[in-house]
Amino acid sequence: MPLFERPPLDTLAPAKDRWTPLYLEYGRLEVDDSSIKWVGSDGLVTRLPVATVSALILGPGTSITHAAVKAAAQCNCPLLWLGEDGLRFYAFGITPNHDNSMARIHASAWANPRSRNEIARRMFLHRFPEAAVHGVSIKQLRGMEGRRVKQTYAELGLKYGVTWKGRDYKSDNWAIADGINRALSASNASLYALTAAVCCSMGFIPQLGFVHAAGTLPFIYDAADLYKHETSWPAAFQALCLNPKDDGTLVRKLLKEKVEETRMLRRMPEDLKKLFEGQGEAPEDAPDDHPLQPRSEA
Repeated sequence: MPLFERPPLDTLAPAKDRWTPLYLEYGRLEVDDSSIKWVGSDGLVTRLPVATVSALILGPGTSITHAAVKAAAQCNCPLLWLGEDGLRFYAFGITPNHDNSMARIHASAWANPRSRNEIARRMFLHRFPEAAVHGVSIKQLRGMEGRRVKQTYAELGLKYGVTWKGRDYKSDNWAIADGINRALSASNASLYALTAAVCCSMGFIPQLGFVHAAGTLPFIYDAADLYKHETSWPAAFQALCLNPKDDGTLVRKLLKEKVEETRMLRRMPEDLKKLFEGQGEAPEDAPDDHPLQPRSEA
Protein backbone atom coordinates (compact mmCIF):
# COMPACT_ATOMS: atom_id res chain seq x y z
CA MET A 1 0.00 0.00 0.00
CA PRO A 2 1.41 3.47 -0.82
CA LEU A 3 2.45 5.35 2.31
CA PHE A 4 -0.18 8.10 2.07
CA GLU A 5 -3.11 6.00 1.00
CA ARG A 6 -5.71 5.98 3.77
CA PRO A 7 -5.91 2.53 5.41
CA PRO A 8 -9.30 0.78 5.31
CA LEU A 9 -11.40 1.94 8.26
CA ASP A 10 -11.78 -1.55 9.69
CA THR A 11 -7.98 -1.91 9.94
CA LEU A 12 -7.54 1.06 12.30
CA ALA A 13 -7.31 0.25 16.00
CA PRO A 14 -10.23 1.57 18.10
CA ALA A 15 -9.32 4.41 20.46
CA LYS A 16 -9.96 2.22 23.50
CA ASP A 17 -7.50 -0.44 22.24
CA ARG A 18 -4.61 1.86 21.39
CA TRP A 19 -1.44 2.07 23.42
CA THR A 20 -0.76 4.88 25.86
CA PRO A 21 0.60 8.08 24.28
CA LEU A 22 4.24 8.73 23.45
CA TYR A 23 5.87 11.88 24.79
CA LEU A 24 8.72 13.23 22.65
CA GLU A 25 11.11 16.16 23.09
CA TYR A 26 14.31 17.45 21.47
CA GLY A 27 14.21 15.79 18.10
CA ARG A 28 12.21 15.64 14.90
CA LEU A 29 9.48 13.55 13.35
CA GLU A 30 9.75 12.72 9.67
CA VAL A 31 8.83 10.07 7.14
CA ASP A 32 11.03 7.69 5.24
CA ASP A 33 10.06 5.06 2.67
CA SER A 34 7.66 3.15 4.89
CA SER A 35 6.97 4.74 8.28
CA ILE A 36 7.12 7.72 10.61
CA LYS A 37 10.41 7.91 12.44
CA TRP A 38 11.70 9.90 15.40
CA VAL A 39 15.22 11.27 15.14
CA GLY A 40 16.44 12.21 18.59
CA SER A 41 18.96 14.93 19.38
CA ASP A 42 21.52 12.17 19.84
CA GLY A 43 20.92 10.95 16.28
CA LEU A 44 19.18 7.77 17.38
CA VAL A 45 16.35 6.79 15.02
CA THR A 46 13.18 5.11 16.33
CA ARG A 47 10.30 3.99 14.14
CA LEU A 48 6.88 4.75 15.64
CA PRO A 49 3.77 2.55 15.26
CA VAL A 50 1.42 5.53 14.92
CA ALA A 51 -1.54 3.37 13.82
CA THR A 52 -1.65 1.81 17.31
CA VAL A 53 -0.66 4.81 19.48
CA SER A 54 -3.37 6.90 21.16
CA ALA A 55 -1.45 10.17 20.65
CA LEU A 56 1.96 11.70 20.00
CA ILE A 57 2.65 14.43 22.56
CA LEU A 58 5.35 16.85 21.41
CA GLY A 59 7.37 18.73 23.98
CA PRO A 60 10.06 21.42 23.67
CA GLY A 61 12.67 21.20 20.94
CA THR A 62 10.55 19.16 18.55
CA SER A 63 9.90 19.67 14.87
CA ILE A 64 7.73 17.73 12.46
CA THR A 65 7.50 17.57 8.68
CA HIS A 66 4.31 18.08 6.71
CA ALA A 67 4.56 14.48 5.49
CA ALA A 68 4.69 13.19 9.08
CA VAL A 69 1.62 15.25 10.06
CA LYS A 70 -0.24 13.85 7.06
CA ALA A 71 0.76 10.26 7.82
CA ALA A 72 -0.30 10.57 11.49
CA ALA A 73 -3.66 12.07 10.48
CA GLN A 74 -4.34 9.24 8.07
CA CYS A 75 -3.78 6.74 10.89
CA ASN A 76 -6.04 8.73 13.24
CA CYS A 77 -3.12 9.38 15.58
CA PRO A 78 -3.59 12.83 17.18
CA LEU A 79 -0.69 15.24 17.59
CA LEU A 80 -0.55 17.46 20.68
CA TRP A 81 1.90 20.15 21.77
CA LEU A 82 2.99 20.72 25.38
CA GLY A 83 5.24 23.42 26.82
CA GLU A 84 8.41 23.14 28.85
CA ASP A 85 8.18 20.57 31.66
CA GLY A 86 4.62 19.85 30.54
CA LEU A 87 3.39 22.99 32.29
CA ARG A 88 1.35 24.23 29.33
CA PHE A 89 -0.98 22.45 26.93
CA TYR A 90 -0.71 24.59 23.80
CA ALA A 91 -2.59 22.95 20.97
CA PHE A 92 -3.71 19.77 19.28
CA GLY A 93 -4.20 18.57 15.74
CA ILE A 94 -7.80 17.63 15.03
CA THR A 95 -8.21 13.97 14.26
CA PRO A 96 -10.21 13.01 11.16
CA ASN A 97 -13.66 11.82 12.18
CA HIS A 98 -15.92 10.20 9.62
CA ASP A 99 -19.23 10.90 11.31
CA ASN A 100 -20.73 13.98 12.94
CA SER A 101 -23.30 12.20 15.10
CA MET A 102 -21.47 12.74 18.39
CA ALA A 103 -20.82 16.40 17.61
CA ARG A 104 -24.53 16.89 16.89
CA ILE A 105 -25.56 15.17 20.13
CA HIS A 106 -22.96 17.17 22.07
CA ALA A 107 -24.07 20.51 20.60
CA SER A 108 -27.76 19.71 21.10
CA ALA A 109 -27.25 18.76 24.76
CA TRP A 110 -25.13 21.85 25.41
CA ALA A 111 -27.66 24.23 23.80
CA ASN A 112 -30.51 23.08 26.09
CA PRO A 113 -30.13 24.44 29.67
CA ARG A 114 -31.97 21.45 31.15
CA SER A 115 -29.78 18.82 29.44
CA ARG A 116 -26.67 20.89 30.10
CA ASN A 117 -27.39 20.78 33.82
CA GLU A 118 -28.20 17.07 33.66
CA ILE A 119 -24.89 16.19 32.03
CA ALA A 120 -23.01 18.36 34.54
CA ARG A 121 -24.71 16.39 37.34
CA ARG A 122 -23.76 13.09 35.67
CA MET A 123 -20.14 14.25 35.52
CA PHE A 124 -20.23 15.02 39.24
CA LEU A 125 -21.85 11.67 40.07
CA HIS A 126 -19.20 9.86 38.04
CA ARG A 127 -16.66 11.02 40.63
CA PHE A 128 -18.88 11.15 43.71
CA PRO A 129 -21.65 8.53 43.28
CA GLU A 130 -23.06 9.12 46.75
CA ALA A 131 -23.65 12.85 46.26
CA ALA A 132 -27.17 14.32 46.25
CA VAL A 133 -27.31 16.42 43.10
CA HIS A 134 -31.01 16.41 42.18
CA GLY A 135 -32.12 19.96 41.45
CA VAL A 136 -28.62 21.35 42.08
CA SER A 137 -27.47 24.12 39.73
CA ILE A 138 -24.13 24.12 37.91
CA LYS A 139 -22.94 26.96 40.14
CA GLN A 140 -23.76 24.91 43.22
CA LEU A 141 -22.02 21.87 41.70
CA ARG A 142 -18.85 23.93 41.26
CA GLY A 143 -18.96 24.86 44.93
CA MET A 144 -19.52 21.24 46.00
CA GLU A 145 -16.70 20.11 43.75
CA GLY A 146 -14.31 22.73 45.10
CA ARG A 147 -14.80 21.52 48.67
CA ARG A 148 -14.27 17.88 47.71
CA VAL A 149 -11.19 18.72 45.66
CA LYS A 150 -9.61 20.53 48.60
CA GLN A 151 -10.31 17.51 50.78
CA THR A 152 -8.73 15.15 48.23
CA TYR A 153 -5.60 17.30 47.98
CA ALA A 154 -5.24 17.26 51.76
CA GLU A 155 -5.67 13.48 51.89
CA LEU A 156 -3.04 12.95 49.17
CA GLY A 157 -0.64 15.25 51.02
CA LEU A 158 -0.98 13.12 54.16
CA LYS A 159 -0.69 9.87 52.22
CA TYR A 160 2.55 10.82 50.45
CA GLY A 161 4.04 13.05 53.14
CA VAL A 162 3.95 16.17 50.93
CA THR A 163 3.30 19.55 52.51
CA TRP A 164 0.10 20.97 51.05
CA LYS A 165 -0.69 24.66 51.48
CA GLY A 166 -3.31 24.98 48.75
CA ARG A 167 -3.54 25.29 45.00
CA ASP A 168 -1.58 28.46 44.22
CA TYR A 169 0.22 29.26 41.00
CA LYS A 170 0.52 31.92 38.31
CA SER A 171 0.86 30.82 34.71
CA ASP A 172 3.19 33.74 33.95
CA ASN A 173 5.54 33.06 36.88
CA TRP A 174 6.04 29.39 37.69
CA ALA A 175 9.08 30.13 39.83
CA ILE A 176 6.98 31.37 42.73
CA ALA A 177 4.91 28.17 42.90
CA ASP A 178 6.01 25.40 45.23
CA GLY A 179 7.02 21.95 43.99
CA ILE A 180 3.66 20.26 44.38
CA ASN A 181 1.82 23.01 42.49
CA ARG A 182 4.28 22.75 39.61
CA ALA A 183 3.97 18.96 39.63
CA LEU A 184 0.16 19.17 39.55
CA SER A 185 0.28 21.60 36.63
CA ALA A 186 2.65 19.35 34.67
CA SER A 187 0.61 16.25 35.38
CA ASN A 188 -2.72 17.89 34.55
CA ALA A 189 -1.38 19.36 31.29
CA SER A 190 -0.31 15.90 30.14
CA LEU A 191 -3.71 14.50 31.11
CA TYR A 192 -5.43 17.27 29.12
CA ALA A 193 -3.39 16.30 26.07
CA LEU A 194 -4.39 12.65 26.31
CA THR A 195 -8.02 13.55 27.01
CA ALA A 196 -8.09 15.85 23.99
CA ALA A 197 -6.84 12.99 21.81
CA VAL A 198 -9.69 10.71 22.92
CA CYS A 199 -12.42 13.39 22.78
CA CYS A 200 -11.45 14.59 19.31
CA SER A 201 -11.16 11.07 17.94
CA MET A 202 -14.75 10.46 19.08
CA GLY A 203 -16.08 13.67 17.55
CA PHE A 204 -16.77 15.73 20.68
CA ILE A 205 -16.51 19.53 20.52
CA PRO A 206 -13.71 20.77 22.82
CA GLN A 207 -15.13 24.30 23.07
CA LEU A 208 -18.52 23.28 24.53
CA GLY A 209 -18.12 22.51 28.21
CA PHE A 210 -20.82 21.65 30.75
CA VAL A 211 -19.10 22.46 34.05
CA HIS A 212 -16.25 24.57 32.68
CA ALA A 213 -17.11 27.52 30.48
CA ALA A 214 -13.96 29.63 30.13
CA GLY A 215 -10.86 29.00 28.06
CA THR A 216 -10.48 27.31 24.70
CA LEU A 217 -11.01 23.68 25.79
CA PRO A 218 -13.75 23.59 28.45
CA PHE A 219 -15.07 20.15 27.48
CA ILE A 220 -11.53 18.74 27.64
CA TYR A 221 -11.27 20.09 31.19
CA ASP A 222 -14.67 18.57 32.01
CA ALA A 223 -13.64 15.16 30.71
CA ALA A 224 -10.19 15.20 32.32
CA ASP A 225 -11.74 16.07 35.69
CA LEU A 226 -13.47 12.68 35.68
CA TYR A 227 -10.07 10.99 36.10
CA LYS A 228 -7.75 13.45 37.86
CA HIS A 229 -8.39 11.97 41.31
CA GLU A 230 -7.03 8.59 40.19
CA THR A 231 -4.34 9.63 37.70
CA SER A 232 -2.79 13.10 37.55
CA TRP A 233 -3.23 14.10 41.20
CA PRO A 234 -1.72 10.98 42.82
CA ALA A 235 1.03 10.99 40.18
CA ALA A 236 2.01 14.53 41.17
CA PHE A 237 2.03 13.85 44.92
CA GLN A 238 3.91 10.57 44.49
CA ALA A 239 6.51 12.24 42.26
CA LEU A 240 7.19 14.93 44.87
CA CYS A 241 7.43 12.26 47.55
CA LEU A 242 10.04 10.33 45.58
CA ASN A 243 11.94 13.31 44.18
CA PRO A 244 11.23 16.82 45.51
CA LYS A 245 13.36 18.27 42.68
CA ASP A 246 11.62 16.43 39.84
CA ASP A 247 11.67 18.43 36.60
CA GLY A 248 8.51 16.81 35.27
CA THR A 249 10.08 13.62 33.94
CA LEU A 250 9.07 11.49 36.91
CA VAL A 251 5.56 12.89 37.18
CA ARG A 252 4.89 12.08 33.51
CA LYS A 253 6.24 8.57 34.01
CA LEU A 254 4.00 8.03 37.03
CA LEU A 255 1.01 9.50 35.20
CA LYS A 256 1.54 6.96 32.42
CA GLU A 257 1.57 4.20 35.03
CA LYS A 258 -1.65 5.50 36.62
CA VAL A 259 -3.35 5.63 33.22
CA GLU A 260 -2.39 2.02 32.59
CA GLU A 261 -3.32 0.82 36.09
CA THR A 262 -6.77 2.42 35.97
CA ARG A 263 -7.37 1.40 32.32
CA MET A 264 -8.42 4.97 31.71
CA LEU A 265 -7.99 4.82 27.93
CA ARG A 266 -10.31 1.85 27.67
CA ARG A 267 -12.89 3.33 30.06
CA MET A 268 -13.00 6.91 28.79
CA PRO A 269 -14.81 6.33 25.45
CA GLU A 270 -17.61 4.37 27.15
CA ASP A 271 -17.79 6.77 30.10
CA LEU A 272 -18.16 9.78 27.82
CA LYS A 273 -20.83 8.15 25.70
CA LYS A 274 -22.75 7.19 28.85
CA LEU A 275 -22.87 10.85 29.91
CA PHE A 276 -24.94 11.60 26.81
CA GLU A 277 -27.37 8.69 27.01
CA GLY A 278 -30.88 9.82 26.16
CA GLN A 279 -29.68 13.18 24.82
CA GLY A 280 -30.42 12.50 21.14
CA GLU A 281 -30.01 9.99 18.39
CA ALA A 282 -27.40 9.80 15.69
CA PRO A 283 -28.51 10.20 12.06
CA GLU A 284 -29.99 6.97 10.77
CA ASP A 285 -27.79 7.04 7.69
CA ALA A 286 -24.55 7.57 9.63
CA PRO A 287 -21.90 4.96 8.87
CA ASP A 288 -21.41 2.56 11.78
CA ASP A 289 -18.20 0.83 10.78
CA HIS A 290 -15.63 3.42 11.82
CA PRO A 291 -13.57 1.96 14.69
CA LEU A 292 -13.08 5.33 16.40
CA GLN A 293 -16.60 6.75 16.19
CA PRO A 294 -19.23 6.16 18.90
CA ARG A 295 -22.08 3.87 18.07
CA SER A 296 -25.51 5.39 17.68
CA GLU A 297 -26.94 4.06 20.95
CA ALA A 298 -25.97 7.31 22.71
